[in-house]
Amino acid sequence: MSQGPVEKGGKAQLYRMVMDEHLCPFGLKSKDLLQRKRLDVEDHHLTTREETEAFMRKHGVDTTPQAFIDGQRIGGYEALREYFGLDSPEEDETTYQPVIALFATAFLVALAVSWTATGTLLSARMPEYFVAIAMTLLGLQKLKDVESFSTMFLNYDLLAQRQVRYGYVYPYAETLAGILMLGGALVWLAAPMALFIGTVGAVSVFKAVYIDKRELKCACVGGDSNVPLGFVSLTENLIMVGMGIWMPLRMYVL
Repeated sequence: MSQGPVEKGGKAQLYRMVMDEHLCPFGLKSKDLLQRKRLDVEDHHLTTREETEAFMRKHGVDTTPQAFIDGQRIGGYEALREYFGLDSPEEDETTYQPVIALFATAFLVALAVSWTATGTLLSARMPEYFVAIAMTLLGLQKLKDVESFSTMFLNYDLLAQRQVRYGYVYPYAETLAGILMLGGALVWLAAPMALFIGTVGAVSVFKAVYIDKRELKCACVGGDSNVPLGFVSLTENLIMVGMGIWMPLRMYVL
């Protein structure tokens, strides 16, 4: 390994698989990274399996691509990122990024729906649109793999721990409630549904995090989530509770 990353200039050699049946994505990423660091890249294509295996035997490596900078082998794409001082998060590292991306998308879609429905971005119903869209997107994330979601959900949800099938029903209920609330349809069904799952969820998260002091991952964005269970998860459930109370009040009382 080189003593330190170059800031600009220099020469690099990149060996990557470029075949009719396979174009290595990490090879393309490595080439892009080297070029963005303003290195002069010699791009060597490994066009057959035999050529690739011969290259790996020659250099004593198990994978391609392989990058060399000024004659020094650096390695594959992750090694290049490390060489240039870029973050390479671990697969099991906790992060709020999926939740931030989902809620930001829900907010922008809510603005678009508000503009289409009322002719103004910040209409009175825009917050309702936002919550309903967020619920729908969260439900969709869980529906990608209901089995994995239900397994993670069982770590903390009090009702699912007593009735395992609830973990399988929850994603459908959340998605349906979100869609109905977005359309303002069947509120008599959607509101109690949101109120119920939100209340159970809030109590479960509060107990797991603030009473039992457990460090868990939240299943809110699916069973492969690295989002930590905590304030964000509690807030999500409390918003559903609020929506479950507000919608029937607005439609049938106010």
